[in-house]
Order: sequence, then C-alpha cells, then structure tokens
Amino acid sequence: MWAFFERLLDSSMFAPHGICLLWEPQLIWLHVASDVVIASAYFSIPVALSIFVSKRRDVDFGWVFWAFALFIMACGVGHVMSIVTLWYPVYGIEGIVKAMTAAASIVTAAMLWPLLPKVLALPSPSQLRAAEVALAQEGMYRREAEDMVRQSQKMEAIGQLTGGVAHDFNNLLTIISGNLEIADRCLQTWSEAARERLMRVIANAANGAQRAAMLTQRLLAFARRQPLDPKLTNVGQLIGGMSDFFRRTLGENVDLEVVEGAGLWQIEVDPSQLEAAILNLVVNAKDAMNASNAKISGRWPTAAS
Repeated sequence: MWAFFERLLDSSMFAPHGICLLWEPQLIWLHVASDVVIASAYFSIPVALSIFVSKRRDVDFGWVFWAFALFIMACGVGHVMSIVTLWYPVYGIEGIVKAMTAAASIVTAAMLWPLLPKVLALPSPSQLRAAEVALAQEGMYRREAEDMVRQSQKMEAIGQLTGGVAHDFNNLLTIISGNLEIADRCLQTWSEAARERLMRVIANAANGAQRAAMLTQRLLAFARRQPLDPKLTNVGQLIGGMSDFFRRTLGENVDLEVVEGAGLWQIEVDPSQLEAAILNLVVNAKDAMNASNAKISGRWPTAAS
C-alpha cells in the first residue's frame, strides 16, 4: 500500500501543466484568475451554510446542509490544485483531491434523493400564507362565538333575575287583587254616595293591578318562564295598548308614532310573546339610532298585503 502511494505521489517524471500552455502568460493567468474566483465562491458557500445551520438549529434536515458544504469545499480545493499543477506536477495529490470530491458528491447525492419526497411535502410559502389567513379567520369566528356565548349568558342571567322579580311581584299583585275583591264585597253595606266614591277608587286600583299583571306577564315572557298560550289576537289593538309602555321604554328623546292598518286579520299567537318580540325590535331600533332626537314610525300591514 505504501509503495502504491509512493508511485502515486512521485512527480519526478511529469511536467507541470503550464508546459501544455507553452507558458503563454495570457493563458496561464486566465486559468489562474478563473480558478481563484471559482475556488473563492466554493469556499464562501460552506461558510454561509455553516453559519445558517448553527444559527437556525430548528431547521429540519440540517445534516444535508453539512454534507453539501463538505462537497462544495472539496470542489474548491480541486480548483486550487488546478492552479498549483500549472507550476508543480503534483498530479497524484490532485487525483486524491478529485477522488475525495467524488466520494463527497456520491454521499451527498445518496442522502439528497431519498430526502426529495419529504422536502416536496413541505408547505410552500403560499400555502403557509393561506393557512395563516385561515387561522386568523378561525380566530375571528371563535372570538365572535365567545362574544355570543357571553351575551347569551348575560341574557340568561337577566332572564333568571327578571323571572324571580316577576314571580315576587305577581305574589304581591295577588294579595292586592284579593283585598280589592274583599273590599268590593264589603261595599254592599255602605251608603250609596260613599259606595260610589270608594268603588271608583277600587276600580282605579284594580285597573292599576291589571296593568301591573300585564307587565308581569311580559317579564315572565322575557324570562321564558311562561308557557305559550296562543289565542286569536288583533295586532293593531295589541300594539296600541303597548304604545304607552313603548314610550316609557324609549325615553323622552325618541318620538314614537304608531299607524294602524285598516281591516287587519286576527292572528293566533301568544300575545305576551308577540309583545316581547315587538319590544325587542323597538329597543334594537333605538340602539341603532345615533341621533339624540329620533323618531320611530311603525306601519302595520293591511289585509290586502
């Protein structure tokens, strides 16, 4: 083996490569300049790859960069040997360098081809941008869903509170109505004048208790704790009866105008649920207006429409 390397490295019987170029200065320095530029580029590429891999340790397949850097370095050494052999016939060393370059190229190619399907499977920049947009949209939808859940939880809490208040208030109204009935029966023994005056007072109190009972029904309907009770209902009369309640709800800065249509058909609906739905529409219309003074006008459809 040692004798083989001695014969391989023996350059006594060879002439430098410059003789083939007849030592023509233009040809010599053309080869030298070209090989210097190529070798400089080959040596800079492994340095750049080593800096990239050392700084970005999270990059997949980093070992491929190192193998490629070794191959490029061997190619640069080969061009340096081309410069040396112009003056010194060390063709054996040049051959060893070329053999090392060939081995590095075979190893790099053997590692690169099996890796190609995995590299092609990586997402492209456009796919990454599309995924980013999809994630942003999903985050927006999730935030909207969370806001809706929070709003529903708030409304549920308000409904529970409203239902509790309505039940307590209804109990008080039951006591008031019962006592008014007892007072009405007791009036039979009174004088005519006193009975008329007191009957007016009791009638006013009963009217107020009835209106309070209607308010309780609306509160229970809002809390969704009242069972549905569908019946034939005149929508115009129902809206007209709620106009005062609407005005108190909207406040003094909003003018309410209710225009009833002639010849409306009666509909079968739970009046309390319909009142709650219309009240929600009115409140939403108020919230949608930015002006301090506004006007809400409701025109109900006629039978022809």
